[in-house]
Amino acid sequence: MTIRVLIVDDQMMVREGFSVLLNAQPDIEVVGEAVDGREAVAKVAELGPDVVLMDIRMPGMNGLEATREIVAADGDAKVLVLTTFDLDEYVYQALRAGASGFLLKDASARQLADGVRVVADGEALLAPTVTKRLIQEFSRLGAPKTAPAQERIGDLTERETEVLVLVAQGRSNSEIAGHLVVAESTVKTHVSRILVKLGLRDRTQAAVFAYETGLVTPGG
Repeated sequence: MTIRVLIVDDQMMVREGFSVLLNAQPDIEVVGEAVDGREAVAKVAELGPDVVLMDIRMPGMNGLEATREIVAADGDAKVLVLTTFDLDEYVYQALRAGASGFLLKDASARQLADGVRVVADGEALLAPTVTKRLIQEFSRLGAPKTAPAQERIGDLTERETEVLVLVAQGRSNSEIAGHLVVAESTVKTHVSRILVKLGLRDRTQAAVFAYETGLVTPGG
């Protein structure tokens, strides 16, 4: 199955470069480009891409605003945020807005293609430096632990809660399976049930939820 991608960046050379790299992949097709957030929102509605490669810093409507609108309007589109700044102040906001991943623009062609595949498959993609930044941001902000959100944790089984903690710690399905000594398919089932019960889009949102409710604490 071909993964349909929309590239959003205000620099033409960046858009063209990414297009060449991704179109060279047998399972990926670039179906369109946009120069800013407003055009991105319109193109998503028109083209229905599976993954949106979103620059975070653009004139007019930036990537954060566009991500928020795209996620609200199209539950199927996955947004993979791209930036040249590994300490971009928008990291936390972009993930909360619904971005499924965050990748630096200096990533290799293979990392870019693999990132698109990971996000298209419903997984989360966070560069190590971004994960560190995200945790630091939670620590700095001291995100409020709302009662309704904490009550939703009560809907999870003990094993599902355990899996959610491991997801929030950035562990992959295979790593979680090894830690719990269960099959990877079992972990996938637990993750799917967690997302459904909590009404979340993907693993990234699950990690954010776990930190915001206090289930997981920075450094914990």
